[in-house]
Amino acid sequence: MSLRLTRWWRRRSLRARLTVIAATAIAVSVFLAFQVASELLGRQLRGAAEDQLRADSRVLAAEAERAGPAQVQLPPYPGAGRLVRVILPDGSVRTPAGQPALPPVSEEAGRVVRGGPADLMESDDSEEGHIVYTLRAGGGAVQVARAADDSPVNQFGFGMLLIGLLCVAGGALVGRTVARTGLAPIDRLTAAAVRVAQTRDLDADIPDEGGGEIRRLIQSINDMLAALRDSRRAQRLLAEDAAHELKTPLTSLRLNVELLIRLDRRGTLDSALPAESRTRLLNDLGAQVAELSTLAAELTDLARGDVSDESTEVLDLADVVVAAATRARSRVPDIEVALDVTSVWVSGRPAALQRAVLNLVDNASKWSPADQPVQVRLRAEGASAVIEVDDAGPGIDAADVPRVFDRFYRADSARALPGSGLGLSIVQRVVDAHGGRVAVARSVRGGALLRVDLPAAAPPALTAHRAAGEDDAVR
Repeated sequence: MSLRLTRWWRRRSLRARLTVIAATAIAVSVFLAFQVASELLGRQLRGAAEDQLRADSRVLAAEAERAGPAQVQLPPYPGAGRLVRVILPDGSVRTPAGQPALPPVSEEAGRVVRGGPADLMESDDSEEGHIVYTLRAGGGAVQVARAADDSPVNQFGFGMLLIGLLCVAGGALVGRTVARTGLAPIDRLTAAAVRVAQTRDLDADIPDEGGGEIRRLIQSINDMLAALRDSRRAQRLLAEDAAHELKTPLTSLRLNVELLIRLDRRGTLDSALPAESRTRLLNDLGAQVAELSTLAAELTDLARGDVSDESTEVLDLADVVVAAATRARSRVPDIEVALDVTSVWVSGRPAALQRAVLNLVDNASKWSPADQPVQVRLRAEGASAVIEVDDAGPGIDAADVPRVFDRFYRADSARALPGSGLGLSIVQRVVDAHGGRVAVARSVRGGALLRVDLPAAAPPALTAHRAAGEDDAVR
């Protein structure tokens, strides 16, 4: 039953839930108010009845004191209302003629006659539920009783029931009205979100209205739409740039392949293309294929953005730099890579950082003369880990510095060199994802100096030692 009720509740709309909650709250409030008011009214009525019984008993007791319990004149029974009785010293009783019989004298009332307590207020267990007051007088006692009258309480309860039903109905109506008014911004927000989903128009911001939580929700959704717009714009630019960059190598590759196919179909491949020309053409095809493969890999890496399955860990950046330099030496054997690294710990993704360092070294290798090494330095500087890669090449023109990290940007002097123009863009993305910054300057050797600053981290052993020290301090 509980599970079924839970499922029913979860299927209800927020407006229906607020209506039910408001009606239930009012019903519980009315019920509690009825219980408290009924209890107070019952006590007040009983107190008034007991006060009246005490007053009537004192009058009858005064007469019993003068005339004695056996001779006291008992008032005639009025036909309704109070009942009187005199208890004689021997335990017998006297009642007015025609008066309905009272319950037998209780043991506690008998003790009043025998000199126990001076008076006693009690209720019997009969169907009428009499309230009986016993007062000692003239060697015996007098009793005045009255049937408990619950009709005022019952009438009050019936009135409260009608009022409660009206309050519950009114509470449900008010709750529904409040829910409709309070949720109106949510309805408009939902309609706007549905319109954006149907039209795919991310430029349509949702109007900012309301206050408090509603305003924060609308602002959050508008921020999300702005992020989606930026993401769509970045994807469109990436696709346009990629199409532009792929056009030239694909065109060249297609023309060379069509030339080979056409000559081969004519049977004039050997005569039209001497061995030296054919070798040069095949080398060009291999270089173009390699360039396309590199471009495709870099486009894939760039398109992934910060989405990666690689977990973040505390690592020694020196290991990353050495691994990147080793890969760079294997890719460009003619260029020497000189390392000057110290152990600096950072928190990051090893493969992404290695790719960034490798791109820096590859970029420097294109410009550095064969007899001049690419210098890679790693050191700690304050709270940062600093990587510097410099070459002895011609350096970067001042006009190219602001755009050197843009996607597909290649300086005029670099047009003839291999590359896609994505390497340094990937470097900046990786550095930004790790909370660092990258900058370009001129090397003391005259070439380009690319500097990366990353937030340093405490070594794992030091972190564990500090944690152990804190635990000892707590103990």
